[in-house]
Amino acid sequence: MPATKGLDLPVDALAARLGDGRLERDAPLAPHTTFKIGGPADLLYRALTQDELAEAVRAARELDVPFFLLGLGANVLVSDRGFRGLVIKNEVETLDWLDDTRVRAGSGMKIYHDLIQITVAKGLGGLQHYVGIPSTVGGAVWQNLHFLSPPPERERTMFIAEVVEGATILTEEGEVREVDLDYFQFGYDYSILHDRKDVVLDVTFRLEPTPRETMRDTIRENLQWRDDRHPDLWLYPSAGSIFQKLEGIGAGRLIDQCGLKGKVLGNAQIFHKHANIIVNLGGATSADVRALIDLAQTTVKKELGHELKTEIGMIGEF
Repeated sequence: MPATKGLDLPVDALAARLGDGRLERDAPLAPHTTFKIGGPADLLYRALTQDELAEAVRAARELDVPFFLLGLGANVLVSDRGFRGLVIKNEVETLDWLDDTRVRAGSGMKIYHDLIQITVAKGLGGLQHYVGIPSTVGGAVWQNLHFLSPPPERERTMFIAEVVEGATILTEEGEVREVDLDYFQFGYDYSILHDRKDVVLDVTFRLEPTPRETMRDTIRENLQWRDDRHPDLWLYPSAGSIFQKLEGIGAGRLIDQCGLKGKVLGNAQIFHKHANIIVNLGGATSADVRALIDLAQTTVKKELGHELKTEIGMIGEF
């Protein structure tokens, strides 16, 4: 099998490890992201089980193949040039009930729909707060997924760490381990996974019996709150917040103060409802998005003196 363009990849060796016919060549990445932006990956592999996910990561590491682990593709911007190497798509959606209140979910399971729907139906609360946020279980732990507490207070930030009991991980050393909550050293938009090359295989959540109607009220209210401020991903593909939170002031507020809300470059727009979100108006490129990012950073620095740092991951060659 010939090498893919751009890199001399050991495709035959990867195929032998991961299975004949499981590697997709020159695979467009845009359909695998919430931004609907991005060029092709040299190779794409869909991991359906924990063993497949662990083996794909091990194979890439041992064969010295550049790789990127992709979940729902939220909170990332993929280059128009794509990704030179192997993209491992995490589609591990296993679910095991350990007892009446603890559930172990595969790291590729969707939080925002599947897992919330299942747990609410069983009368177990804790995950309903994160409805509408596009994330897999693994992505939620990586970023310590968060949202405001239910109305009418909305006084504090609620974190996914509050319901995480532990997880199974593949360490950067290649060992499969069971770890507890403390291992992740959770913070705001942070877990130890930012600084270690561990891969989450599954997560155990400890939930609380909660009236279903109470949870459904929270779901309705949170979805309405998000609808008033965030784009509908079907109409306006996006990657969520572009810039990190600034202490005491929102990045979106600063961008709005500079008159940039609604600004369009190419086919990308600083969203008219929320200035810390950039949306794809249809056919936007990563270059369009980067131009808006640069404009916001330069303008806010010049006019208000604040440094805006990106929160989203930049994947591929820019």
